[in-house]
Amino acid sequence: MIERRVEVVTSEGEMTTFIFHPQHEGPHPVVLYLMDAPSIRPALRDMAMRLASAGYYVMLPYLFYRGGPYREFGTSDEDMHARRDLMGSVTPMNIVGDAEALLALAAGDPAARVGPVGAVGFCMSGGLAISLARALPERVAAVASIHGAWLVREGPDSPHRDLAPVEAEVYLAWVEDDPTAPKETIPVLCGALEDAGVRYTLDLITDAQHGFAPPGERYDRAASELHWERVHALLRRNL
Repeated sequence: MIERRVEVVTSEGEMTTFIFHPQHEGPHPVVLYLMDAPSIRPALRDMAMRLASAGYYVMLPYLFYRGGPYREFGTSDEDMHARRDLMGSVTPMNIVGDAEALLALAAGDPAARVGPVGAVGFCMSGGLAISLARALPERVAAVASIHGAWLVREGPDSPHRDLAPVEAEVYLAWVEDDPTAPKETIPVLCGALEDAGVRYTLDLITDAQHGFAPPGERYDRAASELHWERVHALLRRNL
């Protein structure tokens, strides 16, 4: 397995990105692996490597780069406040430029396959992954939102709006009791997907918490393994 760290130049700075892919039998389909609010940490890098081991070129970018250089966050009050502030620096609009910079770098790497790509987002990035499918329909063929947050909200950039351009198949892992994604917004998002003719699957998980997928305090093995099964199947079908 190849693992390396690169600095991806965007119009707004340098975005530290971790890249994982098998050493043999490439080139491999590209998957953009978008971090959750706790940011990049060993658990998320391990997840990216697990996905890459199935035959993918996985790119894990540090999306908080607009607020400063790469860092890992702890659980102190200071770190929690810093993360909360930095979350506002990532939007459904500026993630598009980030993705374009990532795909441009991948295009120059013989280990990365040219063609359709996937996007997997967790927590705050679940909606960002959907936004990429909306903005880059000619590239993004598979999207997974894992305990995605704020998928239906006020404003024109809400992930549930203007989905007609989407060509990707979408998978949603939704926790029943999630204050960041209330259950009553499910019909709103599903209705928008159906109106746009988007293929999608939704798992409503009743016995896990928001944040169940990565190892940590809220990890739920059964729910996490369900998301792995769904993500692998989604990517196999579309990439």
